[in-house]
Amino acid sequence: MMNLGLQPLKDKNYTAASQLNVYQEQVGFVETINTILGYIDKKTHGHIIINKEEPDNEEIVGFFLIDTNYSRIYDFCSNHDLGLRSFFIDKNHQGHGYGKGAVKLLSDYLLNQYATASSVYLTVNCKNPSAKHCYEQGGFIDTGELYFGGDFGPQHIMKLSLNIGLA
Repeated sequence: MMNLGLQPLKDKNYTAASQLNVYQEQVGFVETINTILGYIDKKTHGHIIINKEEPDNEEIVGFFLIDTNYSRIYDFCSNHDLGLRSFFIDKNHQGHGYGKGAVKLLSDYLLNQYATASSVYLTVNCKNPSAKHCYEQGGFIDTGELYFGGDFGPQHIMKLSLNIGLA
């Protein structure tokens, strides 16, 4: 049984998070961790994915950004929506279900961290069907629209509603 957790990036985790990497062939789908960490500011927050199998030795296995200003860049979402960016699992931890497990935790986690948000959006490259499938297994829905502004080709626009069950 997998025991994963999501947490905001803290100073104490920064060095470990800065060591995360993807395989060379994945660069283009996701930027290097040093570039990603440079995006963090008051509106864009870093979050870590932690393997909690061994409580005395929790390990950071992945990373993502939540952009609270996503709607200023992308017109397909509104002011109360978040953007999920730079989601990845470290190359040494891929293939163990951590990505799928972390995506399944996102809805509850983001509701807890960003109570006023109604949805989270992401774009995933059309050349990356395994990532798209992972997001779908976590509840994201393909909007049927494509985003053409990326450097690596067209991207599917996907959405996860965070207010499921709320009136």
